[in-house]
Amino acid sequence: MANDIGQFFAAESVHSEAVAGIASHIKRSWDPRMRRQILTHLQQGGEGLDAVVREALAALEPPPPAS
Repeated sequence: MANDIGQFFAAESVHSEAVAGIASHIKRSWDPRMRRQILTHLQQGGEGLDAVVREALAALEPPPPAS
């Protein structure tokens, strides 16, 4: 799903805007549990994630810990 979001924002002519758009979408639209899972996946190597998606995820702050 993250790569699909990345492909949507790939149409941006400015790379930094694409990265910001991906990060913003994930922060706004994904629940904290999903964000924790994708950030954990990134920390474990991020296999299968496109480069622009990796860059956007690296810019995100971790969500609050699960209660």
